Amino acid sequence: MQFAGGAAVRWRSSLAIIPRSWILSASGRFGWWSFTASTEAKQPSQLLAAAPGTSYDMTGKVVPGSVRRNGDALRFRVADREGGGESIPVTYTGTVPDPFRGGREIVLTGEVEHGTFVGQRDTLVTKCPSKFTTKNDS
Repeated sequence: MQFAGGAAVRWRSSLAIIPRSWILSASGRFGWWSFTASTEAKQPSQLLAAAPGTSYDMTGKVVPGSVRRNGDALRFRVADREGGGESIPVTYTGTVPDPFRGGREIVLTGEVEHGTFVGQRDTLVTKCPSKFTTKNDS
């Protein structure tokens, strides 16, 4: 296609800029995801004095007998993985994995508000216990 004054050339070069901007945008997102994926999850005892308004990944074990449903909201307590330390109350709304229950290890993203860890929607991950553990020969 021939346009007066080289308009066709300018039009084609402007189209080439669009995919380049998409590539730069996507590479920036992937860089951010890999940075955030490398941050260490905090245990409940580390979050008891957490700064409000800061997002954290929390890991720990659900305290057996603490799980309560209130409509769409799920309330439970989480303690450090190795035991000991204080547990923290948690509120969460979103998809709940099938293996979620007391005693299971979880990872959840959220913020501490007034002493309660408020999980972000659909960020709850339940770690399943390994089926391949060794027995002690005692």
